[in-house]
Amino acid sequence: MSEIDVLSQIANLKELDYKNTLMIVGLIELLIEKGLISKSQLIKKINSLDTIANIETEDII
Repeated sequence: MSEIDVLSQIANLKELDYKNTLMIVGLIELLIEKGLISKSQLIKKINSLDTIANIETEDII
């Protein structure tokens, strides 16, 4: 695989990451606007998932 191919794949991943981020932010904003979740519930869930991810990462290393 050439360096150009690698750079192209990285650019594609960055674009996909950007689009996925937009989708997630849009969904979160809609859920909050419709009163289906609150910001505090979202923050608690994010912190919980982050804690779990850190524990799992430490187990791997």
